[in-house]
Amino acid sequence: MENEMPPAQQCGDGHGTLPECAPLSVPFVPFQQTGSKRFETNMALNHGTLFPGLDLPFRSKAEPTNAVQSALNELQALEFVIVELGLYLDTHQNDTEAFALFRQYVDMESQARKAYTARFGPLRQTDAADGRTYTWLKEPWPWNFQEGGAK
Repeated sequence: MENEMPPAQQCGDGHGTLPECAPLSVPFVPFQQTGSKRFETNMALNHGTLFPGLDLPFRSKAEPTNAVQSALNELQALEFVIVELGLYLDTHQNDTEAFALFRQYVDMESQARKAYTARFGPLRQTDAADGRTYTWLKEPWPWNFQEGGAK
């Protein structure tokens, strides 16, 4: 058995090593239609997609535990929807309704980020440029913050 070839060398092109030289598959993803239905922001984050037609099982949501976490979840949901709409617009550039929605969510995210940083401090290093002093390294970090003070 010392002269046996490793499985990768036994299988020819167009075949994978598991299970035993099975033919490779080509995934199929349906092309989205213009004007597809959309989830609300938090529902989109919970489902892992903005579009119900692309809804696949995804369960990795975090329940907010305090005001900071709620504000972070809101920002995360807005940013998620912006990315989803951006990906959709990559293939549907002429969907004016989706582009208007994209612009609306970008504005909402900008306002929510400003409100968050005004209340809890900077989330990104560049947010520290808006203050009177450089506050990026001051405690508490957003992920260490608890109601009433730092951990």
